[in-house]
Amino acid sequence: MRTTLDIPENLLAEAMELTHISTKTEVIKEALINLIQKEKVKSLKNFRGKIDLSIDLDQLRKR
Repeated sequence: MRTTLDIPENLLAEAMELTHISTKTEVIKEALINLIQKEKVKSLKNFRGKIDLSIDLDQLRKR
């Protein structure tokens, strides 16, 4: 999908330099993937301590 974006050139250049990604499109794709992963992890943290899995780690390690 083609989209016109107004992205500050200094942010894009810094992202490309830090990630060693050579195209603007790939940098933006990587940024979106990272943002999505970050938000998913954030939503998973809401379940901390609320789910009882009843897992016996010793038994699982013997498999």
